[in-house]
Amino acid sequence: MPFPKDFTWGAAAASYQIEGAAREDGKGLSVWDMFCKKTGTVFQNHNGDVACDHYHRYREDTALMEQIGLQAYRLSISWPRVLPEGVFAKNEAGLAFYDRLIDSLLEADIEPYVTLFHWDLPLALYHRGSWLNRESSDWFADYTRVVVERLSDRVKNWMTFNEPSVFIGTGYQTGVHAPGDKLRFAELTRAAHNVLISHGKSVQAIRAYSKQPCRVGYAPAATGRIPHTDSKADIAAAKHVMFDSFEKNISHNGLWLDPVFLGQYPKGLLDAFGEDAPEIRGGDMETICQPLDFFGANIYGWERVQAKPNGKSGAERVPYPAGYPSTALGWPVTPDALYWGARFFHERYQKPIYITENGLSLRDLVSVDGKVHDPQRIDFLTRYLAALRRAGEHGAQIAGYFHWSILDNFEWAAGYRERFGLVHVDYRTQHRTVKDSGHFYAEVIRSNGGNILELPLTAI
Repeated sequence: MPFPKDFTWGAAAASYQIEGAAREDGKGLSVWDMFCKKTGTVFQNHNGDVACDHYHRYREDTALMEQIGLQAYRLSISWPRVLPEGVFAKNEAGLAFYDRLIDSLLEADIEPYVTLFHWDLPLALYHRGSWLNRESSDWFADYTRVVVERLSDRVKNWMTFNEPSVFIGTGYQTGVHAPGDKLRFAELTRAAHNVLISHGKSVQAIRAYSKQPCRVGYAPAATGRIPHTDSKADIAAAKHVMFDSFEKNISHNGLWLDPVFLGQYPKGLLDAFGEDAPEIRGGDMETICQPLDFFGANIYGWERVQAKPNGKSGAERVPYPAGYPSTALGWPVTPDALYWGARFFHERYQKPIYITENGLSLRDLVSVDGKVHDPQRIDFLTRYLAALRRAGEHGAQIAGYFHWSILDNFEWAAGYRERFGLVHVDYRTQHRTVKDSGHFYAEVIRSNGGNILELPLTAI
C-alpha cells in the first residue's frame, strides 16, 4: 500500500480559531479575547468572537468531516470554556459542549485527537503571572485532570501543547500574538521551562486519570532545515543547524524537544543562554521527560542549507531564487520538509511521527459555479504527501497526517485574511463549501494515498 495500512488520515483545528461563542454559557475570557480588543493588533481589527460559529454548528462541521472521510480530527479544548478562571470552579456548560462534540465525532466514526492547549490561556491566569509563574504547571495539571476525567471514557489520543515555541516567541518576545508582551530573554526561558514542567505534569495527569488505555504525544513547531543536496556533508549540515548549533534562540529544538524526549537541555544551549538560562530545580527534568507514545510535528516551509565550503564546520543558508513558489502568507513551498523532518525527528527521538499540522494559505473564493477551485492546494498536498511517503520508505515510522485545517478560520494576527481550510467558510453567512481540495483529500483517504503521484525530491 502507498502508506502503512494503519496510517491515520485527519485534519485539525483549534478552539479559539473556530468556536466563537466567546462569552456564552459561562465561558471565561482568554488572552486572545483581550488581545483582539487592542486596536491594530489583528488585521482589520478582526476577532474570534464568532469565528466559524463551530460552538453552535459542530454537527454540521462533523457531517462535513464525515463527507470528506476523515478518520481522525485533531481538536483543542478551550481552557477558559472549561475553567473560566483557569482554576477552581468548573463550567458545566463548557464541558457539556465537548461531550456533544466528542459524541458527534464518534457517531461519525471519526477518532478524536485532543490537544489540551492551543494558545487560549485564561485571562485570569495571565493576571496571575501566566507562564512566568511556576505555579502554572499545577494550574495546567489540574485543568488536564478536569478534562481527562470528563472525556477519557471516549478519548484515547491526547496531546499536551501545540507549538509552545510559537506562543512564547510571538506572544512574549515579539508581542505580535497574545498576550502581546515583549520580555527579556531571561523571562522567556523562565516561561519556557515552566511550560515544559507543565507538559510533564499534564502527561502524568493524563495517565493517572484516563479511564482507558491512552496514547499521549506533543505537537511542537519543529524547527528544521532541508539539506541542499543528498550529500553526506549537506545532510550533516542540516542536522547540525537543527540540533547542535547553539545560540540565544527561544525556538531552538534543544530547548523544546531534547528535555521532553531525552531528559536534558543540551549543555551547549545552556552555555549559549548564559545568565539567561532557566533555573532548574531538583526533579524538574525528570518531571519534564515523561514517556510519550508519539512525536507530533507541525511542518510547513523550511529553509535550505548546505555544508560550508573547503571543509569548514557548520552550515550556510541557500537562499531560494527569485520567484520561488510561496503561499499567500509568503511561506516557501518546500515538500521535502516532510521527508527530512520525518526522517530527522524519528532518527533522533525514536518515536512514531504524526504530521500534526501541514497546509497552506490561499486566497480562495467561491466561483461563479458555486464551487471553490483551489488547484494549488491539491498540488501542495500531492507534493508534500509524496515526500512524506518517501520518508516512510526510507525508514521513518510515519503514523498519521493531519491537514491544517479542516475549515477556513481566524488565523491569529492575520484575522480572516488567510484561508487554510479544506472547507470554505463565508464569515457573513457561515455557509460552508467543500473545496476541490477537500474532495481530492477524500480520495487520498479512500485510497490510502494511492492517488498521490510519484515526484522526485527536486520537483520544486
